[in-house]
Amino acid sequence: MFTHLHLHTEFSLIDGLSRIPQAVRRAHELGMSALAITDHGSLYGAVEFYSECVQVGIKPIIGCELYMAHVSRHEKTPSEKSPFHITVLAKNNQGYKNLMQLVTKANLEGFYYKPRIDKELLEEFQEGLVVLSGCLTAEIPRLIREDRLDDARQVAAWYKNLLGDRFFLELQRHEYVDDLPLVNERLADLGRELEIPLVVTNDCHYVHQHESSLQDVLICIHTGTTVHD
Repeated sequence: MFTHLHLHTEFSLIDGLSRIPQAVRRAHELGMSALAITDHGSLYGAVEFYSECVQVGIKPIIGCELYMAHVSRHEKTPSEKSPFHITVLAKNNQGYKNLMQLVTKANLEGFYYKPRIDKELLEEFQEGLVVLSGCLTAEIPRLIREDRLDDARQVAAWYKNLLGDRFFLELQRHEYVDDLPLVNERLADLGRELEIPLVVTNDCHYVHQHESSLQDVLICIHTGTTVHD
Protein backbone atom coordinates (compact mmCIF):
# COMPACT_ATOMS: atom_id res chain seq x y z
CA MET A 1 0.00 0.00 0.00
CA PHE A 2 1.27 3.46 -0.93
CA THR A 3 2.30 5.62 2.03
CA HIS A 4 2.33 9.40 1.79
CA LEU A 5 5.76 10.63 2.92
CA HIS A 6 5.35 14.23 1.76
CA LEU A 7 2.18 15.76 3.22
CA HIS A 8 1.40 19.38 4.05
CA THR A 9 -1.36 20.28 6.48
CA GLU A 10 -2.92 23.58 7.49
CA PHE A 11 0.25 24.18 9.50
CA SER A 12 2.15 24.79 6.28
CA LEU A 13 0.83 28.31 6.60
CA ILE A 14 -0.84 29.88 3.53
CA ASP A 15 0.19 26.82 1.55
CA GLY A 16 -1.33 23.61 2.92
CA LEU A 17 -5.09 23.13 2.98
CA SER A 18 -5.35 19.67 4.58
CA ARG A 19 -6.95 19.58 8.02
CA ILE A 20 -5.25 16.89 10.07
CA PRO A 21 -8.38 14.93 11.15
CA GLN A 22 -9.70 14.84 7.58
CA ALA A 23 -6.33 13.81 6.11
CA VAL A 24 -5.90 10.98 8.62
CA ARG A 25 -9.51 9.83 8.17
CA ARG A 26 -9.10 9.74 4.38
CA ALA A 27 -5.88 7.74 4.65
CA HIS A 28 -7.70 5.27 6.90
CA GLU A 29 -10.60 5.03 4.43
CA LEU A 30 -8.13 4.20 1.67
CA GLY A 31 -6.62 1.40 3.75
CA MET A 32 -3.26 3.08 4.31
CA SER A 33 -1.28 1.66 7.23
CA ALA A 34 1.04 4.65 7.74
CA LEU A 35 1.11 8.39 7.03
CA ALA A 36 3.70 11.14 7.34
CA ILE A 37 3.39 14.84 8.13
CA THR A 38 5.98 17.17 6.54
CA ASP A 39 4.93 20.77 7.07
CA HIS A 40 7.17 23.61 5.97
CA GLY A 41 9.82 24.46 8.56
CA SER A 42 7.66 23.55 11.57
CA LEU A 43 6.31 20.80 13.79
CA TYR A 44 3.19 22.65 14.93
CA GLY A 45 0.87 19.83 13.89
CA ALA A 46 2.97 16.89 15.14
CA VAL A 47 1.14 16.16 18.40
CA GLU A 48 -2.36 16.43 16.91
CA PHE A 49 -1.27 14.35 13.92
CA TYR A 50 0.21 11.65 16.15
CA SER A 51 -2.94 11.47 18.27
CA GLU A 52 -5.28 11.29 15.27
CA CYS A 53 -3.23 8.52 13.64
CA VAL A 54 -3.08 6.43 16.81
CA GLN A 55 -6.86 6.69 17.24
CA VAL A 56 -7.52 5.05 13.86
CA GLY A 57 -4.64 2.58 13.94
CA ILE A 58 -2.36 4.29 11.41
CA LYS A 59 1.39 4.48 12.03
CA PRO A 60 2.31 8.18 12.34
CA ILE A 61 5.58 9.31 10.75
CA ILE A 62 6.71 12.69 12.05
CA GLY A 63 8.66 14.75 9.57
CA CYS A 64 9.26 18.22 8.23
CA GLU A 65 10.07 19.85 4.91
CA LEU A 66 13.03 21.86 6.10
CA TYR A 67 14.62 24.87 4.42
CA MET A 68 18.32 24.33 3.67
CA ALA A 69 20.62 27.35 3.34
CA HIS A 70 22.69 27.53 0.17
CA VAL A 71 25.90 27.99 2.16
CA SER A 72 25.37 28.71 5.86
CA ARG A 73 22.40 29.39 8.11
CA HIS A 74 24.28 32.47 9.32
CA GLU A 75 24.51 34.07 5.85
CA LYS A 76 21.92 36.65 4.83
CA THR A 77 22.55 37.30 1.16
CA PRO A 78 20.03 37.73 -1.70
CA SER A 79 20.38 34.08 -2.78
CA GLU A 80 19.42 32.96 0.73
CA LYS A 81 15.94 34.41 0.26
CA SER A 82 15.12 31.22 -1.68
CA PRO A 83 16.61 28.36 0.34
CA PHE A 84 16.51 24.76 -0.84
CA HIS A 85 13.78 22.41 0.41
CA ILE A 86 14.54 19.00 1.87
CA THR A 87 12.22 16.29 3.22
CA VAL A 88 13.25 14.92 6.63
CA LEU A 89 11.49 12.11 8.54
CA ALA A 90 12.05 10.85 12.08
CA LYS A 91 12.90 7.13 12.01
CA ASN A 92 12.75 6.69 15.79
CA ASN A 93 12.56 8.64 19.05
CA GLN A 94 16.14 9.90 18.71
CA GLY A 95 15.30 11.10 15.24
CA TYR A 96 12.28 12.98 16.59
CA LYS A 97 14.48 14.69 19.19
CA ASN A 98 16.99 15.64 16.51
CA LEU A 99 14.24 16.90 14.23
CA MET A 100 13.06 19.18 17.04
CA GLN A 101 16.64 20.42 17.44
CA LEU A 102 16.87 21.21 13.72
CA VAL A 103 13.54 23.06 13.63
CA THR A 104 14.41 25.03 16.77
CA LYS A 105 17.86 26.05 15.56
CA ALA A 106 16.46 26.87 12.12
CA ASN A 107 14.19 29.45 13.76
CA LEU A 108 16.61 30.78 16.39
CA GLU A 109 19.89 30.72 14.42
CA GLY A 110 19.00 30.51 10.74
CA PHE A 111 15.91 32.64 10.27
CA TYR A 112 16.12 34.83 7.19
CA TYR A 113 12.75 35.06 5.44
CA LYS A 114 12.48 31.32 6.26
CA PRO A 115 13.76 29.22 9.19
CA ARG A 116 16.89 27.62 7.67
CA ILE A 117 19.22 24.82 8.61
CA ASP A 118 22.52 24.07 6.88
CA LYS A 119 24.64 21.00 6.24
CA GLU A 120 26.66 21.64 9.39
CA LEU A 121 23.51 21.31 11.50
CA LEU A 122 22.37 18.23 9.60
CA GLU A 123 25.72 16.58 10.23
CA GLU A 124 25.38 17.27 13.95
CA PHE A 125 21.77 16.09 14.30
CA GLN A 126 21.44 13.40 11.61
CA GLU A 127 21.09 10.39 13.93
CA GLY A 128 17.71 8.70 13.59
CA LEU A 129 16.64 10.76 10.57
CA VAL A 130 15.64 9.62 7.08
CA VAL A 131 16.24 12.22 4.38
CA LEU A 132 14.57 12.44 0.97
CA SER A 133 16.12 14.60 -1.75
CA GLY A 134 13.02 16.80 -1.92
CA CYS A 135 10.76 18.52 -4.46
CA LEU A 136 11.78 20.61 -7.47
CA THR A 137 12.95 23.43 -5.18
CA ALA A 138 15.42 21.12 -3.42
CA GLU A 139 19.14 21.33 -4.14
CA ILE A 140 19.65 18.26 -6.33
CA PRO A 141 16.59 18.88 -8.56
CA ARG A 142 17.56 22.55 -8.93
CA LEU A 143 21.06 21.57 -10.07
CA ILE A 144 19.58 19.10 -12.55
CA ARG A 145 17.29 21.78 -13.96
CA GLU A 146 20.32 24.04 -14.39
CA ASP A 147 22.10 21.19 -16.25
CA ARG A 148 24.77 21.04 -13.53
CA LEU A 149 24.78 17.25 -13.39
CA ASP A 150 28.28 16.92 -11.91
CA ASP A 151 27.31 19.23 -9.05
CA ALA A 152 24.08 17.28 -8.51
CA ARG A 153 26.12 14.06 -8.38
CA GLN A 154 28.47 15.55 -5.77
CA VAL A 155 25.59 16.71 -3.56
CA ALA A 156 23.87 13.31 -3.78
CA ALA A 157 27.15 11.61 -2.87
CA TRP A 158 27.54 13.92 0.14
CA TYR A 159 24.14 12.92 1.49
CA LYS A 160 24.81 9.25 0.88
CA ASN A 161 28.16 9.45 2.67
CA LEU A 162 26.50 11.13 5.65
CA LEU A 163 23.33 9.07 5.89
CA GLY A 164 24.04 5.75 4.17
CA ASP A 165 20.82 3.80 3.62
CA ARG A 166 18.79 6.61 5.24
CA PHE A 167 19.00 8.79 2.13
CA PHE A 168 16.60 8.42 -0.81
CA LEU A 169 16.17 10.23 -4.12
CA GLU A 170 12.61 11.54 -4.22
CA LEU A 171 10.50 11.14 -7.36
CA GLN A 172 7.21 12.99 -7.85
CA ARG A 173 4.66 13.00 -10.66
CA HIS A 174 2.41 16.03 -11.09
CA GLU A 175 0.72 17.36 -14.20
CA TYR A 176 1.69 20.74 -15.63
CA VAL A 177 4.96 21.01 -13.69
CA ASP A 178 7.82 22.08 -15.94
CA ASP A 179 10.94 19.89 -16.05
CA LEU A 180 9.55 17.27 -13.66
CA PRO A 181 9.83 14.31 -16.10
CA LEU A 182 13.42 15.31 -16.93
CA VAL A 183 14.33 15.65 -13.24
CA ASN A 184 12.83 12.24 -12.47
CA GLU A 185 14.84 10.67 -15.29
CA ARG A 186 18.09 12.22 -14.09
CA LEU A 187 17.36 11.25 -10.47
CA ALA A 188 16.82 7.65 -11.55
CA ASP A 189 20.15 7.77 -13.40
CA LEU A 190 21.86 9.11 -10.27
CA GLY A 191 20.25 6.39 -8.20
CA ARG A 192 21.66 3.68 -10.44
CA GLU A 193 25.08 5.28 -10.64
CA LEU A 194 25.53 5.97 -6.92
CA GLU A 195 23.41 3.06 -5.67
CA ILE A 196 20.97 5.37 -3.91
CA PRO A 197 17.41 3.98 -3.59
CA LEU A 198 14.40 5.85 -4.96
CA VAL A 199 11.18 6.74 -3.16
CA VAL A 200 7.96 7.95 -4.77
CA THR A 201 6.05 10.77 -3.07
CA ASN A 202 3.17 13.07 -3.89
CA ASP A 203 3.51 16.68 -2.77
CA CYS A 204 0.13 16.68 -0.99
CA HIS A 205 -1.46 19.98 0.01
CA TYR A 206 -5.15 19.01 0.15
CA VAL A 207 -7.22 15.91 0.86
CA HIS A 208 -9.71 15.79 -2.04
CA GLN A 209 -9.12 16.71 -5.67
CA HIS A 210 -12.04 19.16 -5.75
CA GLU A 211 -10.21 21.26 -3.13
CA SER A 212 -7.44 22.15 -5.58
CA SER A 213 -9.08 25.46 -6.50
CA LEU A 214 -9.14 26.50 -2.85
CA GLN A 215 -5.47 25.67 -2.46
CA ASP A 216 -4.82 27.77 -5.57
CA VAL A 217 -6.40 30.73 -3.76
CA LEU A 218 -4.11 30.12 -0.78
CA ILE A 219 -1.07 30.24 -3.08
CA CYS A 220 -2.33 33.49 -4.58
CA ILE A 221 -2.54 35.03 -1.11
CA HIS A 222 0.92 33.71 -0.33
CA THR A 223 2.53 35.02 -3.53
CA GLY A 224 0.53 38.23 -4.03
CA THR A 225 -0.99 37.08 -7.33
CA THR A 226 -4.49 36.26 -8.59
CA VAL A 227 -6.04 33.02 -9.82
CA HIS A 228 -5.81 34.39 -13.38
CA ASP A 229 -2.03 34.38 -13.09
